[in-house]
Amino acid sequence: MTDLTQAQQDALDAAAFRRLLKHLDANKDVQNIDLMILAGFCRNCLSKWYKAAADDAGYEIDDMTARERVYGMPYSEWKANHQPKATPEQLAAFEARQHKEG
Repeated sequence: MTDLTQAQQDALDAAAFRRLLKHLDANKDVQNIDLMILAGFCRNCLSKWYKAAADDAGYEIDDMTARERVYGMPYSEWKANHQPKATPEQLAAFEARQHKEG
């Protein structure tokens, strides 16, 4: 990695992020709670990180704009069309993960 300039690393990081967003968009059946249980982050986390990066860079982006970037549509639309209610099993697994991390 030391052979790459910072600009090249940034370009690769950006490309990987865009590919992650595309992958998540193609797999809407993968629920945020499942991502949280397995990986400790979800689409909402990505949108918060995106907003934090914008803030750090001095760009004015609100939470909803950041979410729309990650979800590829308004969050309310994604939630209404792609997010079913969490099952009791998912909630229990999420709670167990929270206790494990804490």
